[in-house]
Amino acid sequence: MYLAMNRFTVPLENATEFEELWLSRESRLQDMDGFVSFHMLKGPETEGRILYASHTVWASEDHFRAWTTSEAFRASHASAGETRKLYEGAPKFEGFTAIQEIDALQSN
Repeated sequence: MYLAMNRFTVPLENATEFEELWLSRESRLQDMDGFVSFHMLKGPETEGRILYASHTVWASEDHFRAWTTSEAFRASHASAGETRKLYEGAPKFEGFTAIQEIDALQSN
């Protein structure tokens, strides 16, 4: 399993517009091989800013890399440059390969 995250620092006055943008955007993730799940996470407010993280789970890093070079990726990120005014700096990408997984269906 591979987790891909982007963190965004959003000024408090842009939070509503930032959330509406994510909630109304068309996702093409579910059409991709190896896609497992997506979450947009809202974190704490500190000094007039809110931390958000997009969190995508993939079957493998190779599946994630295929997504980043796909036409679906390009289409879904076509207007990304227009939204930079809503958050500070560039999104901070972090990728993680799972070394252990425990889920609710496993018994001890």
